[in-house]
Amino acid sequence: METEKTIKKDWSTLALLAPFIQKIWEESRFQAPTNIQQQAIPSILEGKDIVAESPTGTGKTVAYLLPVIQKLNPEKKNVQAVIIAPSQELVMQIYQEIQKWTKGSNIVSSSFIGGVNIKKQVENLKKNPQIIVGTTGRLLELISMKKLKMHEVKTIVVDEFDMLIAQEHADNLKSIIKTTLRDRQLLFFSATLSSKTEKIAKELMQEPVVLQIAREQEAQNVEHLYLVSEYRDKIEVLQRIVRDGEIKALVFFNGLERASEIEAKLKYKKFPVAMLSGDAKKLERQKALKQFRDGEISLLLATDVAARGLDIEGLTHVIHFDFPSEVDQYVHRSGRTGRMGAKGTVISIVTRQEESFLKKLSRDLGILIKKKEIYRGAFVEPKATQEFNKNTNKPSSRQGRN
Repeated sequence: METEKTIKKDWSTLALLAPFIQKIWEESRFQAPTNIQQQAIPSILEGKDIVAESPTGTGKTVAYLLPVIQKLNPEKKNVQAVIIAPSQELVMQIYQEIQKWTKGSNIVSSSFIGGVNIKKQVENLKKNPQIIVGTTGRLLELISMKKLKMHEVKTIVVDEFDMLIAQEHADNLKSIIKTTLRDRQLLFFSATLSSKTEKIAKELMQEPVVLQIAREQEAQNVEHLYLVSEYRDKIEVLQRIVRDGEIKALVFFNGLERASEIEAKLKYKKFPVAMLSGDAKKLERQKALKQFRDGEISLLLATDVAARGLDIEGLTHVIHFDFPSEVDQYVHRSGRTGRMGAKGTVISIVTRQEESFLKKLSRDLGILIKKKEIYRGAFVEPKATQEFNKNTNKPSSRQGRN
C-alpha cells in the first residue's frame, strides 16, 4: 500500500496542471490527492466520460474541478463547461470552489440559481464566463430564453448525479445535456449510484469509465452510535444529547411536518435550533445556515432534500431523528460529518422496531454501529452490561466510555 509521501512524490498529474492551479494546491496545504482525485483527474484530462461513486467528504469537487478548469481556454469568450447541482446551497459551494481554483487566471465564472432576479443573471452571461454552475430549472430557463448558448460547451459535470436522475430534475437534466453537441464530455459524480445510473450512462455517454471508491476509509474517522427510545420520547433523547455536550449537529427527519413540530417544541424550551426547509425563501435558508456556521445555534433540522450537498465545516454530529428508509439515505446523511479526515459522530435514535433494521443496515454497510445509553452526560454501554460502583453510583472503570 502506498504511503501519502509516496503518492505525493509520484503524483505526476499535478505537474500537468496550470501553474496557478499548482500554486493554489500548495497554498491549500494538500499533502496528497485523495483516491477519487488520483483516479478521476487523469481520465478527465484525457477527455473520457466518467461515472464516479465516492463517499461524501472525499474531495469529489476538486476531483472534477481541477481538470475541467485546466481544459478551459480563457481566450474564448463563451461557456465551455457547465456544472449542474440539485440545490442552491450546493451550487453556491461549488461556485466558491471555482473562484478559489481560478484565482490568478483570466477565467471568468458565474452561478445560476432560482429565487434570484433572472435579469441580473442574464447580465452575468454578458460577461462571457467560460465556466458556470447552476440548478437544472434555472439553467434550462436561460437556455429556453436563448440567453445561455450551449453549442460551445465541451464538458458537463453533474454533481449528486443519483439525486438528479431520481427526482423531478431528471427530464430537465436530460434536456440540458441534449442541447450540447455529441462530442461533449460528461462527468457524473455521486456518493452513491443506483440501478438507474448504468441505463442513463449508456443512453448519454460514450464508453464511460466507471470509478467506485470504497467506503472503508470513512469508518476510521466517524463513530456510529444508536440510542433506543419510544417514538414519543425521541425529542427527550435529542434534548439530552444537546444538553449534555458541546455539539454542532445536523438532525435529519423524513418529513417537514415532523421537523416543524420538533422545531417548535425545542424553541419553546429555549434550545438554539433552526430548520432548513426546501420550501423556505432563499434569505431564510441563508440566515439559518449562517447562524449554524457561526455557532449561534447548535442544531439544524433538515430533510434529505433540504440538506443534500451541504458542506458545513466543523460539523461534529449527524443525528438520525427519523430512521432512514434506505441504505443510501444513511450514507448521504452520515457523510455530512467526518469530512476529509476530520472526526465525527453519527447517532441514530431508534425505536425497538427500528433497531432490527439498523442492525441489518450495519451488516450491509460493513460498519460497526454501537448501542449506547446516556448517563451523566456521557455515552455508556447499555445498563444490561454495566457494573455500577455502589459507593459512587457511577459506572465502574471496566465499563467503556466515549
